[in-house]
Amino acid sequence: MATQRRSPRCQRRAGGPRSTRRAPTTTRSRRTWNGAFRGERFGTRCFSAMSKEDMVSHQVDVDLGDRSYPIYIGEDLITRGDLLTKHIHGKQVLIVTNETIAPIYLEKLTRVIQESDPSLQVESVILRDGEQHKTTQELMKVWDKAMELRFNRKATFVALGGGVIGDMTGFAASAFQRGVYFIQVPTTVMAMVDSSVGGKTGVNHPLGKNMIGAFYQPQCVLVDSLTLKSLPNRETASGVSEIIKYGLIWDADLFRWLEENIESLVDSDHPEFGRAISSAIERSCAIKAEVVAQDEKEGGIRAFLNLGHTFGHAVETYSGYGTYLHGEAIGVGLTMAADLSHRLGWVTEDIKDRTIALVKRSKLPTTPPESMTPDDFLELMAVDKKNVDGNLRLVLLRGELGTCVVTSDFEKGKLMDVLNTHCKTMG
Repeated sequence: MATQRRSPRCQRRAGGPRSTRRAPTTTRSRRTWNGAFRGERFGTRCFSAMSKEDMVSHQVDVDLGDRSYPIYIGEDLITRGDLLTKHIHGKQVLIVTNETIAPIYLEKLTRVIQESDPSLQVESVILRDGEQHKTTQELMKVWDKAMELRFNRKATFVALGGGVIGDMTGFAASAFQRGVYFIQVPTTVMAMVDSSVGGKTGVNHPLGKNMIGAFYQPQCVLVDSLTLKSLPNRETASGVSEIIKYGLIWDADLFRWLEENIESLVDSDHPEFGRAISSAIERSCAIKAEVVAQDEKEGGIRAFLNLGHTFGHAVETYSGYGTYLHGEAIGVGLTMAADLSHRLGWVTEDIKDRTIALVKRSKLPTTPPESMTPDDFLELMAVDKKNVDGNLRLVLLRGELGTCVVTSDFEKGKLMDVLNTHCKTMG
C-alpha cells in the first residue's frame, strides 16, 4: 500500500516562498517583498530595524499536545537568555557542543544563560566534530559529564551545533535517568531547517545511518540566523538540499522560489543571503512542523521527508561517515529519486530536469562515489528504516510538482536502470 500526498495548486508570490495550504499547527504569515511579516499573531516584524525585544522575527509552533514547543527564528537570538531560561527546568544545565562551535559561541551562550538566571549551574562538554564521530562511544562523553557533575532528572541539556550535535544531545537527554529536558540551538542550515525540528535523535551504526535512536522532542528550538555567517559555503549548500526536498514533496511555490533565488542561498557573501536564507528557514520550519504534528513517529506522511534519503544514506554509509556531508549525499539521492520517478512515468521530464538542475546550481554533487556499484546500493538500501517485511520502500515523486508517494510498488527493473546509469555515466 502506498501513502501518497497530493499537492494543491500554488500561485507564485513575490518576496519569498509561501504555500497556499492551510497549516493547522502554525500561524500563517504573509511575506511582503521588503522582508516584513504580516501575521495575526506576531504583528509586523522587519529585519532592518528590530529592538532587542523584537529579535524574534517569527515563531512556528510544533503542535504535539502537551509536548508542543516553539521554534523561535530571528537574528542574534543567541543573546536572548530570557528565551532560553524560560524553557530550562531545574537548576542544572549542560551545554553540548563540538570543537568547531565551542570557540565561537560556547562562552557567549554560557554567559547569556547565567546572566539571565544567576541561580543556574551551567556546565559544558565538547565533542569531536563530524558525522564520523556520531557514535555511542562519543555520546558516552555526555553521560560521563552529567554523571560526574551529579546531574539529576530536572537537568536540561542544550544542543549547540549542527545536526550531529542536535541528534546526539537529544538521544543523550532521552536516555539519561530515563529522560531529562533538552533545548536545540542549531548553528547550521541543515539543523535549522530539518534535524532540530521533530524529535528524531540518535547515533549511527557502522551498518546504517541513524539506526540507534529515539523520538524525543525538545522544549524549544532557537534559530539564530546570524550564526550562519561563520558557516562555510559547503555546509550552507548541504543544508539547502533539505530545502529543495520540501519544495519537491510539499510546496511547489517554494521550489519555484528556490529556482529564482538559489545563488543567494548558497553564498554567504551574496548581498541577499540574509534575507533569502531567513525566508527559506521560516518556510521550511513551518512545513516540518506541519508534517510532524500530523505524524510524529513516521507512521505515515512523515516518511515523505525522506525523499532521496534512501539513496543518500547508502552513499554516506558506503563512503564512510563524514566523506560526504549529509546534504551532499542527499543531493545525489534527490537526483536519483527524480530520475527513477521519471523512468516510472510518474513525473514529467521537465520536473526531473528541473530537480537535477537545481541540485547542481546548489553546488551539490549529483553522482555517487566512482567505486560504488549497484550491488553496493542494494545491500545498503536493504537496511533502510522505511523497509517493511524485507520490501524496499522508497519515497518518490508522483504527479505534479509538490506531490510524492512512499511505496514498495514500483518496477524493480527501473530501479536497476537508475543504479546502472548513475553508477557509471551520470556527471
